[in-house]
Amino acid sequence: MGRETAVSPVRAGSAREIFDRQRASWLKNPYLPLAERLRALAALEALLVENQEEIAEVISRDFGNRSLHETKLLEIFPVVSGLADARRRLMRWARPQRRHVSWWFMGAGNRVIPQPKGMVGIISPWNYPLQLAVSPLTCALAAGNRCMVKMAANSQGLCRLLHRLTSRVLPDELVAFLPGVAASEFTPLPFDHLIFTGSPRSGRDVMKTAAENLTPVTLELGGKSPVIVAADFDIGKAAERILYVKYMNAGQTCVAPDYLFLPEGRVEAFAEKAGKLIQTRYPRLDTPDYTSIIDARSYARLMDGLNDARARGARIVNLLPGFEPDEASRKIPPTLVLDVTDDMALMQEEIFGPLLPVKTYREMDQALAFINSRPRPLALYLFTSDRAMEEKVIARTMSGGVCINDCAMHVVQHALPFGGTGNSGMGHYHGYEGFLEFSKLRPIFKQAPMPASALLSPPYGKTFERIYRLMIKLPWL
Repeated sequence: MGRETAVSPVRAGSAREIFDRQRASWLKNPYLPLAERLRALAALEALLVENQEEIAEVISRDFGNRSLHETKLLEIFPVVSGLADARRRLMRWARPQRRHVSWWFMGAGNRVIPQPKGMVGIISPWNYPLQLAVSPLTCALAAGNRCMVKMAANSQGLCRLLHRLTSRVLPDELVAFLPGVAASEFTPLPFDHLIFTGSPRSGRDVMKTAAENLTPVTLELGGKSPVIVAADFDIGKAAERILYVKYMNAGQTCVAPDYLFLPEGRVEAFAEKAGKLIQTRYPRLDTPDYTSIIDARSYARLMDGLNDARARGARIVNLLPGFEPDEASRKIPPTLVLDVTDDMALMQEEIFGPLLPVKTYREMDQALAFINSRPRPLALYLFTSDRAMEEKVIARTMSGGVCINDCAMHVVQHALPFGGTGNSGMGHYHGYEGFLEFSKLRPIFKQAPMPASALLSPPYGKTFERIYRLMIKLPWL
């Protein structure tokens, strides 16, 4: 296990050196053959499967304590299955697409071919360090790009491990994980595409820097993802599914339920069910199944938010009675925050921790008005068996994604794109849409041997007028 620490950090300035080597490789061979892409994807897949135990343990050390089972379920399996899915579908994704040709260009041909953009930079966060690095890497590699990955400062143990493992099977001219590299060294590089996952504040900075090189960006920025439980849905079933996702990774998930809307009169039933569930799932605070808060600053921020809510009149429900927040292990018990008001800090910023504010509504329109008055979230969750209610909520709100009668499960569907909108991001990846995100769809027109346009050239006269009158009369042909 100690081997991963033996890899030296990337030397200062070497990010540029690796970029230059990748650029030279791309210029020499800009269209990476599908066979090479498939080999690279298969090599990554095998690497993750063979080293999954070590990967899970290194991530846990980076966190202080991170559930090994959650790492396997929420990170290793999704990226392995994503790699397998991309390999299975890549031949179809990469086919040139025939496009229709107007009658006025009879004999000509239109097609679109997806080509690699070139150099892709990936900036991944600490909360799901493997998934949020390898998932976009999968899409970018499938599209035929060269890729460089900068991981968060809190994920450097994993970054060193991935640097060591990938360098055994893939040349750094194709894929390079960069331990020890700062954002200030990485982001200004003139990538052909840059993907960043993190906070909206940092996303703005990344976008400003990328603009200096006119680098297109994909931003995955999170936000306050709301949950609405409709009056027709079983409160116990809703609690089981909501709390499962809320407290995995101790709430440090970009699509975690951030606040909950319950119908008036259902709060106590939800709280009672929540207490029984949590005490079964996490019987004590020091269980290895319950993840630590990533660092002391994040722990202090969450405790400040909790104390602010209490001071402003919120009712705090510790779902693990007998266990208090522990600064040494950086663990905070799963907690409901009831009777919240909009001026509380927990209702202002994304929580990113195991605290769940609960609001109530009398009519669904009240909940929708509240959601629509705030920045667009990365995810929206609705629990209802009423199809008309489902369609109403979807039609009257906007979010990066929607999950009905569960939380976060849309993110692990390889057939669905994943991405935000507005404050929660721009662009998307996963599956085919991820392949397209990192491809240039290059349009190609091939003229006919005897083009009709020859009849429309100067000197203009009666022939032109007759043809043009027909064209404007029948523009759809």
